[in-house]
Amino acid sequence: MFKKLLLVAVVLALAIPLAVPATAQDDKPKIGFLPGVVDPFYQVMELGVNQAVKDFGLEVVTQFPESWNVTVQTPILETYIARGDLDYIIIAPVDKEQMVAPLEKALEAGIKIITVDTFLGDGDYENGPVTFPISYIGSDNVDRGRIAARALVEALGGKGKVFVENTNPGVSSVEGRAQGFQEVIAQYPEMEFVGMEYCLDDATVAAEQVSAVLQREPDLAGIFGVNVFSAQGAGNAVKAAGLQGAVQIVSYDATKDAMENLRNDVVTMVLAQKPYDMGYLAVAFAMADWRGVTSLPKRVTTGFAILTKENMDDPEYARFIYQVP
Repeated sequence: MFKKLLLVAVVLALAIPLAVPATAQDDKPKIGFLPGVVDPFYQVMELGVNQAVKDFGLEVVTQFPESWNVTVQTPILETYIARGDLDYIIIAPVDKEQMVAPLEKALEAGIKIITVDTFLGDGDYENGPVTFPISYIGSDNVDRGRIAARALVEALGGKGKVFVENTNPGVSSVEGRAQGFQEVIAQYPEMEFVGMEYCLDDATVAAEQVSAVLQREPDLAGIFGVNVFSAQGAGNAVKAAGLQGAVQIVSYDATKDAMENLRNDVVTMVLAQKPYDMGYLAVAFAMADWRGVTSLPKRVTTGFAILTKENMDDPEYARFIYQVP
């Protein structure tokens, strides 16, 4: 059903002149894209945004925050609002609560909001505490956390200590991944969850935290790295300790580093999101809304791919690896 809705939305946006004012038909919207931070995931998302903008003949303004922080993302957002020429902002909110008020100011200025990868409030834009965004387009992160946990359970034979290297508290995507992971681990009496640390999106900090856990828990059997930098840091720590293969890692996000670790048996499995799809669909939704489409779904799950050493060179799977120019 979602696929049909998306197809209809894109077709309407591209081809059907709806009963809207002539100015809305003649003009085209201008879009602001505001990712969470500079990393391969958001760089691939930008490729999707740029391709959609090109296909629809639009203009986009993009600025990447230098770090994952409300105090960094908010001033960029305020600059977007002050421009006075943006009709839509596509944003990955870096905090599900603290970014609500700044984005409400954008709405008051006449700018419509689409969130990608991360959402505001509880993500229920129909009935939840935050309902003003047009849609959330991203992964089902709780489900992906469950998949990561099941992969470690299988790799460890249902027995062992596991740890989560996280990024930032208050971020919907990684909170969901950790939640789903812990839900599944709790179902196995011989699996033990020994804790979680936040690296604040810094791979060096993640490596230091994982190194400390490896010393504290010498029999640690598995690690879930919930995003680009946490997984990268976890892999570096395990390699530095000479424990590749002995400590199983599930890595979220199919970066070049993650794939090298997968090939070299440092990582057991990589969960690849579809950031290109998120970016492209967000622009398509903006265009459809501009043309008067009123049936856009409030939540769109973009899917994922599971990459293993066995399938990583298969073109059907390799196309989901994050390729950044």
